[in-house]
Amino acid sequence: MEEVECVVVGAGVVGIAIARSLALAGRDVLVLEAEPSFGFGTSSRNSEVIHAGIYYPTNSLMARLCVAGRDMLYDFCSEHHVEYKRCGKLVVATSLEEAQRLPAIAKHAYSNGVSDLVVLHKHEALELEPNLNVVEALHSPSTGIVDSHGFMLAMVGEAEAHGALFAYRSPFLSAKIGDCSVVSIGGTEPIQISCRWLINAAGLTAPNIAGLMDGFPKGSIPTAYFAKGNYFSLVTGKAPFSRLIYPVPVAGGLGVHLTLDLNGQARFGPDVEWIETISYDVNPTRSAVFYDAIRRYWPDLPDDSLQPAYSGVRPKIVPPAIAKQDFQIIGPQEHGVPGVIQLFGIESPGLTSSLAIGRHVSEMVSQNHNK
Repeated sequence: MEEVECVVVGAGVVGIAIARSLALAGRDVLVLEAEPSFGFGTSSRNSEVIHAGIYYPTNSLMARLCVAGRDMLYDFCSEHHVEYKRCGKLVVATSLEEAQRLPAIAKHAYSNGVSDLVVLHKHEALELEPNLNVVEALHSPSTGIVDSHGFMLAMVGEAEAHGALFAYRSPFLSAKIGDCSVVSIGGTEPIQISCRWLINAAGLTAPNIAGLMDGFPKGSIPTAYFAKGNYFSLVTGKAPFSRLIYPVPVAGGLGVHLTLDLNGQARFGPDVEWIETISYDVNPTRSAVFYDAIRRYWPDLPDDSLQPAYSGVRPKIVPPAIAKQDFQIIGPQEHGVPGVIQLFGIESPGLTSSLAIGRHVSEMVSQNHNK
């Protein structure tokens, strides 16, 4: 039976980042991916926003890894010539009541390590974005957008250059956990391999993958919930904004916001649609609530100008009544099983955090390696 030091399940942006970090540390790495190539799942269905780290609970994994990952991502993209744009974001208050909430948002962001937010009065915000309906705004200059496929491609290249192997069309079937875990791999030529470390970065299917690990405690596996986020785009033309536009957050989410791609095309979303099974269809009738939400900050949005764009599904590990969650990255110290690291609930800001998550997992392996 072939042996490999580290097996990573899932070649999304997080799995790739983990493989890269392990390979750079000199470890023997094999990445298993059921799809024909990398980034086919959640990683291909996000807003491509580089998040500053404003809203996440202070000292949460989301907050810490987002802020660290944001800086690592900008540095990586510059070094590896991945296209990105530090376009900035405006958090827009459209009423006096909303404006009164901006200082608390800025204070919370500062506690997360986001120290560059600037309060803009109405005339200052309109100088930047003349088509806004705004009373006051927060400007986040460290928010940006990135070519997520180019980013993943560059990481795969660096990981492979340091010896990592990516096995596509090679679904994880099961594993028997032990000092050296035995992993069963499907595909055209099913095989078994043994590994010292088994790392589950399977995104939406991570709880299911964990359940296929014989010897891993079922009580440490969260229930999977799926929250679809639908996006709409303009039928014709470009939105008259050069920055991302976010409303002041509402209970349960950040509201319908405007993001841009690297060509300047606008996308609006996401909303939140809880679903039982993974589906990426976008119901055109959902646009009705989008018009009202968008017109709060862009009153001139024309009638009949929105069309379904795409959707993504967030890998939730809490039910709709709770909705808010933190990343869950658990290793032997948390669950008591040697040689296994599980990543659950890696939703937004997973893309922004990916390099920091990769470093974090690599450090977990190093800390436990000789135990």
